[in-house]
Amino acid sequence: MPSRKFADGEVVMGRWPGSVLYYEVQVTSYDDVAHLYTVKYKDGTELALKESDIRSQSSFKPRKSQSSSSSPSRRSSSRSRSRSRSPGRPAKGRRRSASQSREQKEDKKRAIQEASVVLPVLVGDKLSENNTKRYNGEPESTEKNDTSRIIVEQKLKPDLEVKRVLEQYSLRSRKDEKKKEEIYSEKKVFATVKTIEKVPSKTKELEFGGRIGTFLLLFLLPATVFYLLLMCKQDDPSLMNFPPLPALESLWETRVFGIFLLWFLLQVLFSLLPIGKVVEGLPLASGKKLQYRINGFYAFIFSAAAVGILLYFQFELHYLYDHFMQFAVSAVVFSLALSIYLYIRSLKAPEEELAPGGNSGYFIYDFFTGHELNPRIGSFDLKYFCELRPGLIGWVVINLAMLLAEMKIHNLSSPSLSMMLVNGFQLLYVVDALWNEEAVLTTMDITHDGFGFMLAFGDLVWVPFLYSLQAFYLVGHPTVISWPVAAAITVLNCIGYYIFRSANSQKNNFRRNPADPKLANLQFISTATGKGLLVTGWWGFVRHPNYLGDIIMALAWSLPCGFNHILPYFYVIYFICLLVHREARDEHHCKQKYGLAWERYCQRVPYRIFPYIY
Repeated sequence: MPSRKFADGEVVMGRWPGSVLYYEVQVTSYDDVAHLYTVKYKDGTELALKESDIRSQSSFKPRKSQSSSSSPSRRSSSRSRSRSRSPGRPAKGRRRSASQSREQKEDKKRAIQEASVVLPVLVGDKLSENNTKRYNGEPESTEKNDTSRIIVEQKLKPDLEVKRVLEQYSLRSRKDEKKKEEIYSEKKVFATVKTIEKVPSKTKELEFGGRIGTFLLLFLLPATVFYLLLMCKQDDPSLMNFPPLPALESLWETRVFGIFLLWFLLQVLFSLLPIGKVVEGLPLASGKKLQYRINGFYAFIFSAAAVGILLYFQFELHYLYDHFMQFAVSAVVFSLALSIYLYIRSLKAPEEELAPGGNSGYFIYDFFTGHELNPRIGSFDLKYFCELRPGLIGWVVINLAMLLAEMKIHNLSSPSLSMMLVNGFQLLYVVDALWNEEAVLTTMDITHDGFGFMLAFGDLVWVPFLYSLQAFYLVGHPTVISWPVAAAITVLNCIGYYIFRSANSQKNNFRRNPADPKLANLQFISTATGKGLLVTGWWGFVRHPNYLGDIIMALAWSLPCGFNHILPYFYVIYFICLLVHREARDEHHCKQKYGLAWERYCQRVPYRIFPYIY
């Protein structure tokens, strides 16, 4: 294995990709596999360079000026060659004064101006020329024009001859060629930078505690879901009152797994229907743009119609409540099987299709975070489908089942006010996500994270079975609230939703079309990547205003459950921890990506999520 030449932290000169220019950079790391140095420029830009593109600072020594020594010799040799060619020419003829040179330039300039006037007349429409002369009462003689044409041709003959030769042999003048090379060089710089971004590199910074942490999460996440669901079934769901473990055979039922599988396939069918517009996602590292069909809201309508048909034929939807644990186990088993399939197929995926955060080379870590970025079966995108369809729409169906179960168990003619608030708030959230489905294409889940156990479990288990925790809790622990309290909670939810939706809309619209006239009032900081960082609107208030809206809404969803137990507020606590983790990850990612521009942005917007607090 060849030894590295430059050490970490060493200041060297790095060649800017696609050019011959060297800039001062600092070596940050070295990839032993790809043999690439990661260097950091003064503006914060980080690139991967080969060793041949890096030189030590000592090799850049100032050159001595040779003009004083070389000019006389060149002049003398020029004069000697001039004398040898024409020894009988007088001295005056051997030199050209500056005034004569200016006169010749002026003559050529006047000739070109005359050509611009005369030549269009000679080449233009003859009928128009004759009609003009008739209108002015002039004869149609061309004697004057012929004389002017001869004068212009004589003056421009050398230039025209050169141009004719260049065109004949497909040549270009050195000046034009130089301009073209400069333009090409600029394009090559940006193309090379993009090429460097395309080169897949191993994931160096591991999240979630690395290999050990992800291994433990494979067991901790399902255990957390089962623990919380068992707690909700207890009469006293306090955290210190650990629930008894059920018999293993009671956790599995083939019929329940069949219903779950049928629901998943039904959503696949709805997503494949040729309705809704087809849009392009953001450019991938390879420059390619994937296409997505936006029909999630239609799938929600069709799902609601299917559930309505089941209720019309007297299907007891509270069956979901009675077998809730079995459904959760079925979802865990399915997500695990899907994750295994995703990892196996990712082993054959091209390098450019691997996820930047799931290419560590460690089996457990890549299995958990997702090895392949956008796994597809034909045009069917597995990650995009699971992100919004079976789990998110299933969340609404589960909430409805809990509402019906509450009415049946407590013999109510109508659902409680608390249950109605929880169902209404969360229904608004789901409908908003499906109505603005296109916005999910700009999220890190789609653009950065691979599709592995983390997202598969989160989409199919965590979202439908833990986000419905408040409704599940209210079935066994009914809470009575007054209308004024309900109105206050509704206002709080509306505030959170307004912040969440308006902040996301600003971000998504700006990402897709920064030149949109509707965004003309927004100010931003330009970055070296060509993108901008918003510093006005919600994004000038805090760095992650969409997270602030999420947390406010999560609190509004939990308040209808009262304050007897902390269990319904698990979602709020989890959401705060999740968003703080995401915020820290976003901060690190943006600092690497935008460099000094991100530091300026952080100075301009000091608060991360909570204004004046954090």
